[in-house]
Amino acid sequence: MMGILNITPDSFYDGGRYFKLNDAVSRALEIVQEGADMIDIGAQTSKPGSKFISPKEELQRIIPLLDALKGKISIPISVDTFNHCVAEESLKRGVEIINDISGLKYDPLMAKTISKHNAGCILMHIKGTPQTMQHDLHYDDMLSNIVRYLRESIESARQAGIAEEKIVIDPGIGFGKSAEQNTMIIKNLHQFKKLGKKTMIGISRKSFLGKIIGNEKRDRLAGTISANLLSVLSGADIIRVHDVGAAKDMLAVLRALGVR
Repeated sequence: MMGILNITPDSFYDGGRYFKLNDAVSRALEIVQEGADMIDIGAQTSKPGSKFISPKEELQRIIPLLDALKGKISIPISVDTFNHCVAEESLKRGVEIINDISGLKYDPLMAKTISKHNAGCILMHIKGTPQTMQHDLHYDDMLSNIVRYLRESIESARQAGIAEEKIVIDPGIGFGKSAEQNTMIIKNLHQFKKLGKKTMIGISRKSFLGKIIGNEKRDRLAGTISANLLSVLSGADIIRVHDVGAAKDMLAVLRALGVR
């Protein structure tokens, strides 16, 4: 289970709540206490329509937090970035995983940067960029398209020398997909097993849940738990969540029932 910590002023769910350094440090420690297996820190929002900030601004947000957490966090830290210079400075500070929403396709130096530090990577599928991804949701064959995209990303990681066991894939729920397409991905997660990598899924409180159950972000916890439950049953190896405690309870029940 990966706990989410957004340190942006405009993320889709908790925008601004952890933008101040002290608040971000406190939340990071809470995520650990609540039982996350790893923590994913993002300094740039990637919600639909969002614009990129500069790598310099991204670093100004994330480096003080990484420095403040040094020696205080016992679980692996992932940084959500597609800029190799942000990855470089983060990895120098002990970060173990880079979560790249572009699957190594935005920055040609990202794969080598990850490899140089012998780090892990999460390779996600996205259609276009956050600014454009919801403009054209047509696919000739969506699942095959995602598999092909991720296979290319895996090959880029291999060519750069990233260790096979350190590559994780993410089909990119909400990143260039409609509500119906997101549900199709969840129901067909087993199809990504052909890529031979662990699969992460990021569903937490996303808009497609609101379209299904007709509520706002603050009221989507039950929907999130339900979708994550089905994802785990369908083959997800990692779930990326805001509500760590609730997700931990769900996983504990599954284990007690002998499901996972």
